[in-house]
Amino acid sequence: MIEFAYPWLLLLLLLLPLIGVYCVYRQKQPSITVSTVAPFESVRAARRPGIPLTCMLLALGVTIVALARPRIGNEKFLIRSQGIDIVLAIDLSGSMAAYDVPPEIRSGRQLVNAIKDGSLKNRLDVAKDEIRKFIEARPNDRIGLVGFAEAAYNLAPPTLDHAWLFSHLKSLEPGVLGDLTGIASALGTGVSRLKDSDAPRRVLVLFTDGANTARNRLTPEQAAELAKKFNVVIHTVGIGSDNAVGVFGGMIQRQEGSFDEKLLQELANITGGRYFRAADAEGMKQVMEEINRLEKTVVEQPKYTEYREFAPRLALVALALMAFAYLTQCTWRLRLP
Repeated sequence: MIEFAYPWLLLLLLLLPLIGVYCVYRQKQPSITVSTVAPFESVRAARRPGIPLTCMLLALGVTIVALARPRIGNEKFLIRSQGIDIVLAIDLSGSMAAYDVPPEIRSGRQLVNAIKDGSLKNRLDVAKDEIRKFIEARPNDRIGLVGFAEAAYNLAPPTLDHAWLFSHLKSLEPGVLGDLTGIASALGTGVSRLKDSDAPRRVLVLFTDGANTARNRLTPEQAAELAKKFNVVIHTVGIGSDNAVGVFGGMIQRQEGSFDEKLLQELANITGGRYFRAADAEGMKQVMEEINRLEKTVVEQPKYTEYREFAPRLALVALALMAFAYLTQCTWRLRLP
């Protein structure tokens, strides 16, 4: 949409008719003196503006419009984002190979078929799928990975290179680090990666399906207090349900849920975080969506406007009209006294 920088200048256009009338009807000094004008009384002279005057009036009008600076504005938003640092601590103990059976699977045959065709995934694969979506939704955040079982291992420091992060995430397998669960070790390793961060917010998300069974110099509660000291918020996610099975030697056996819900709630409360429970794949999806909404990236959107100016072009048009008026006046519209 065209707008004018100085629209009040357009009021000068109202003077153009007055200027035109004045130029047409102004009194000129006679060039020839005659004794009588009787022979000319029957001739009615038509007073109308000629081509030069018309061109000059148009040039003046175009010049006034050019001075008002007509332009088209194109608003743009400059997005500045300041991400947060997140470490995802993932339980890699053997129990993460269990399958949490959803309510729609009601028979053993359905269960076997679902495991064979891949429609039912184990706990770790479900977590990996949803964590990948979580990372994809946060391009401005530095995200790191910690894998833990009996001990914790730094798989990837907080980074914006999410493609590199995905390659590490894809390679994770249950049981590669043992069968015990060391929650304190996972928290300590995650906090050590975040404590020196310059991000406005630092978050550690712990995923586990087990209780703290590994020995460590720190208790999980002490590790959480350490996180609080360094302003690291801990969210905990308890994975698993009572309707779970494991595959042992080609045989499917029922497996009870074993994570310590009370401990996970306490760890989150110490640092001002939240506890979530993911009973199955749908539950994990909802948990990750909730964490994504909870941890918002700081985004600024300053607005600026780019203008496309028409004044220079209109000035050229005005000059062309004045030049045409001058040439016309000096050539075929030339009048001698």
